[in-house]
Amino acid sequence: MESPEACSSGEASPVAAAAERPSESAALRALVERVRAGEVDAAREVRRLTRASSRHRRKLADAVEPLVAMLRAGAAAPEAGEAALLALLNLAVRDERNKTKIVDAGGLEPLLGYLQSSDLNLQEYATAALLTLSASSTNKPIISASGAIPLLVEVLKDGNPQAKNDAVMALYNLSTVADNLQAILAVQPIPSLIELLKSGKRSSKTADKCCALLESLLAFDQCRVALTSEEGGVLTIVEVLEEGSLQGREHAVGALLTMCESDRSKYRDLILNEGAIPGLLELTVHGTPKSRMKAHVLLDLLRNSPYSRSKLQPDTLENIVTNIASQIDGEDRGGKAKKMLAEMVKVSMEQSLRHLQRRASFA
Repeated sequence: MESPEACSSGEASPVAAAAERPSESAALRALVERVRAGEVDAAREVRRLTRASSRHRRKLADAVEPLVAMLRAGAAAPEAGEAALLALLNLAVRDERNKTKIVDAGGLEPLLGYLQSSDLNLQEYATAALLTLSASSTNKPIISASGAIPLLVEVLKDGNPQAKNDAVMALYNLSTVADNLQAILAVQPIPSLIELLKSGKRSSKTADKCCALLESLLAFDQCRVALTSEEGGVLTIVEVLEEGSLQGREHAVGALLTMCESDRSKYRDLILNEGAIPGLLELTVHGTPKSRMKAHVLLDLLRNSPYSRSKLQPDTLENIVTNIASQIDGEDRGGKAKKMLAEMVKVSMEQSLRHLQRRASFA
């Protein structure tokens, strides 16, 4: 007869699991006490256990405070500080309670110190930790008030590649609190954001967050001036419009639309001369619903004499694009726009035909 502890899946039966729980709980409590005593190996064990286990993140939440204490002592004991930092990072991943607990325990102050470390690996780990903590809506205003924003922009400028990626994502998280936008702008992030966009893949998650952050910041004249003063600034956004992911393209068209709506006479020609039309035309067919809407509005603004919003009339995409193409200097751009329009109309007609065929098959 098969013993009650055995099971076909190879996992412990409920009876065996119940027997193991007290000993496991005792072992985890002992581990927390070892962390409290300052044992570096105990911090490493917390990191190992919480790497991929949400259950261990919950059960080891009591390790947060002693790990923060170990983090504070990291200046005198770098090895302990690094072990504590990595353990806290794993404890915070996908665990809202631990995110807020780390901040409540005073973890921000030593983390900001590590952001300024000359050791780029420690700086990278601290940036990853702030990215994780900034995903919590409770933490966002506290992180902003701590002085993290200027330090994150410094990492965006001078950190290693992974730290730069995490810094822009952390800044994006913080930018979702409207009051933080001016604080981000005040430390002049635009050159570093454009450089990061230029150096990476236009379809990456980093590019998505760069464009999302730029879309929000471009509501301010200070950002628009900084972007247009940066060599290749607008062109880089146009390249994301053409080559980015669906989300990246949505934010890129939103960024260009924000500029044009703020001052059409100032930014219309600049956007046209960077060759935005083909990407906008493609978005009217292949973009997300928001992208398609924004692309149509921007195309209308880019024509020679757009309708005022109070008199906006239905118009064909062909009329809008023909009007725009006639205003672009050089045959190449106008020809490319018209060719792209023909391709978009063809694709749109094919999609409509397939839709009708599907409806007919279900009739």
